[in-house]
Amino acid sequence: MPVQAHHPAPTKHHPEPPKHHPEPPKHHPEPPKHHPEPPKHHPATPHKKMSYTIQSGDSFWSIAQKLGISVDALQAANPGVNAQSLQVGQVINLPGGGNNNDNDGGHQLPHDGDTIPGSQGGSNGGGGYVNYSGPASNFPDRSEWASYSALWDQNSKLMKFNDSDAEIGYIHEAIEQVSRDSGVDVRCILCIIVQESGGNPRVGSTNNGVRNPGLMQSHNGVEFNPADPKGSILQMVRDGTTGTRDGDGLKQLFEKYGNYYEAFRGYNSGSVDKSDLNNPMGATGDYVQKAANRLMGHSWPNM
Repeated sequence: MPVQAHHPAPTKHHPEPPKHHPEPPKHHPEPPKHHPEPPKHHPATPHKKMSYTIQSGDSFWSIAQKLGISVDALQAANPGVNAQSLQVGQVINLPGGGNNNDNDGGHQLPHDGDTIPGSQGGSNGGGGYVNYSGPASNFPDRSEWASYSALWDQNSKLMKFNDSDAEIGYIHEAIEQVSRDSGVDVRCILCIIVQESGGNPRVGSTNNGVRNPGLMQSHNGVEFNPADPKGSILQMVRDGTTGTRDGDGLKQLFEKYGNYYEAFRGYNSGSVDKSDLNNPMGATGDYVQKAANRLMGHSWPNM
């Protein structure tokens, strides 16, 4: 686009260029050469490219990272696509109007706004327990979930039974940071923390062949360290969300199954009966059902 705003108007004492002189004066300034170009590493803006062709090695996670969008937004734009069986040459939809600063892979503290997946929109929650059952399609859509602010208000009150105000603050920061870094919906991280430990960082480990410690009862991850409460809380949330060397976290399981409900069953059981998510598969039968009720902002005795 021509640069016009900085072109100086002729001063009154300066004669106008002769009418017979067809070219602009040689001293006419060119646009500044230091005008910055967009950084070469800056991800493409999704609203300029509304489809994407699958390449070798692609997953929803890698595509989201490449294009600066969230995994949630990509999944929502492709409701009929199985994220587990992408084929080279397959064309998928891209969400429009994305913020190409989202999910840039950097480990920086989050801030309020849509840089935190799942932090925008949602209902006010409320209501009683619902006995969801069957396949993932029978469970509430993400658009029906309660808002992050409503869920945080509800669940942080439960944390007060076991946690100091400082510890609750550390959990809050960790959930948002890990959500931004991983692309996992912040509401899912919060609700699985409450489901696994009640938000108590000092909860004991379980061991049914695999040691499950910490806030998210991860696969052989870290435990609470009273000498480093903030750091150990952050690592516990990372272990449950992005996995450990011994097991998958929510991120890998969402990529594998393509929806959060089957990811929850995989996280709890290690395997999934897609036709019946209340099939415990050797673990907790109502695990996915309770997670769905938490995400809806429902309440019930002894939740």
